[in-house]
Amino acid sequence: MRSVPALRLYEGDRARLEALTRMSTAPAGLVRRARIVLLAAEGASNTEIAAQLRVSRPTVIKWRSRYTDSGIAALGDLPRPGRPATVDEVAVLVATLADGARPPARLRAPYWSSRLLADELGIAHSTVARVWRKWGVRPHRPETFQLPSVPPLPPGVHRGVVGVFRASSWNAVVLRADERTGHRAEERFRPLLVDRAGPGADCASAPAAFLNLLDAVAQAHPYPRLHVLMNGTGAMRSRGIREWLLRNPRVSLHHAPATRSWADLTEVSLRLAGAGHRSTSSIHRHPGTTHGPDVGPRPL
Repeated sequence: MRSVPALRLYEGDRARLEALTRMSTAPAGLVRRARIVLLAAEGASNTEIAAQLRVSRPTVIKWRSRYTDSGIAALGDLPRPGRPATVDEVAVLVATLADGARPPARLRAPYWSSRLLADELGIAHSTVARVWRKWGVRPHRPETFQLPSVPPLPPGVHRGVVGVFRASSWNAVVLRADERTGHRAEERFRPLLVDRAGPGADCASAPAAFLNLLDAVAQAHPYPRLHVLMNGTGAMRSRGIREWLLRNPRVSLHHAPATRSWADLTEVSLRLAGAGHRSTSSIHRHPGTTHGPDVGPRPL
């Protein structure tokens, strides 16, 4: 039996704590404290957390108590502004846009400022501002955020991930326009469809497998417009794909711009939309594939 109940996180803190554990600017001590709090929130006992993180039990008790009293700020040891380091831009984006881009209620702010988010993440406010400028984020108007793509994606679709295809140069993520009226709304809770082509798929079977995924997603989501964000332009040159698009005019192809990584764009979508997916299902598995779909955030 656990000696203490699961730690209750302040509103909006989970995304901020997870971002802290991924920040290369954060000192090891701060990362460890964030992990203590996250594990405590998952219901792990003080003894289990101490063993997993190789710290003493009194250390666990101290930091979960400090978080309970004063939130993230009480974890202390925040990195100093201006320290040269590489910042995980995806983590900054997710921390900004999570929970409808609303700061936790304890901060008493209607939307994020660069200084407010910087204090939460333990990085320089100029870094937050730079990431926002680079990605076109306006924290006071989160509904205007658009994932960079060619041609441009409409605002808001980054939260509507409904399909993922993995096959090297054929990597793709399928996004749906958000429909909020009538019977269409229930489609948003249907399982995420995933397909990962096996070895050699790029040369021969990738186009057919990709079309199978598009057929499955279009059938599962028959009403809204669907936007397919590709890793490259290969699919656009495929005759079979072009013919399929002519038969399905509500589906459009987009590709990642040269200045952005498809993996980063997809991770932003998956991490922001993840809470909306109740389950994940694979439409089929290719011969020779023995592992499950790789759709989670990759380690950075």
